Amino acid sequence: MKKVVVTGAGGYIGRHVIKRLCDAGYDTYAVDLHKKDWDERAKFCNVKIFSGNPDIYEELGRPDVLIHLAWRDGFVHNSPAHMNDLSSHMIFLRNMIEGGLPLLTVMGTMHEVGYWEGAIDENTPCQPMSQYGIAKNAMRQSLMLMTKDSSCKLHWLRAYYITGDDMRGSNIFSKIAKAAAEGKKHFPFTTGKNKYDFIDVGDLADMIVAASVQDKVNGIINVCSGTPDFISRTGRIIYKRKAF
Repeated sequence: MKKVVVTGAGGYIGRHVIKRLCDAGYDTYAVDLHKKDWDERAKFCNVKIFSGNPDIYEELGRPDVLIHLAWRDGFVHNSPAHMNDLSSHMIFLRNMIEGGLPLLTVMGTMHEVGYWEGAIDENTPCQPMSQYGIAKNAMRQSLMLMTKDSSCKLHWLRAYYITGDDMRGSNIFSKIAKAAAEGKKHFPFTTGKNKYDFIDVGDLADMIVAASVQDKVNGIINVCSGTPDFISRTGRIIYKRKAF
């Protein structure tokens, strides 16, 4: 039974990942600023991961897997927090790697890629256009260099458009869901001509767990449906739980 530590465990994605890990029988530890309403089978790990402690791997109990989801202001794409916090993330992850962590998963984002027309895969060139995308892209590049000659296996998971559990989130789908709940009939968005990759947050959590506990496929892993779809065909709100 692998011991898995999840940072950002109380976040929009983290809560679902915690549940999937517990369902699968992993020894699951949840790290967040405060204990939140995640699955009660997970153990709360009250450790300050950004303390700079070089022995943080020991402090976290020498886990087999770290799933690093923690990130501030993820939906505020030009927040100064992205670049301000980057060094703290890198110090934490470097200390985990040097401490002996076998498997590291870090949550990436489509915003690393920036503007791109057509299908995206792990080899698509990245030209981020926001502080969020720039910080995540720099983090990915640094970690790939750091783990190149290391025994630690890096899984950089790149997510796209996430649906489901929308009233808890802060993304565009959450805003649409809240507008629908308020009885609004229109929501300003796109013409409906573009296609996007949508995935339910529960399915995403399954993919994150599956990718994180294995060591055969490493590097950039796209966690998505692989099937493009339209978000809307008119200016009207078209809201479903799993797809638009």
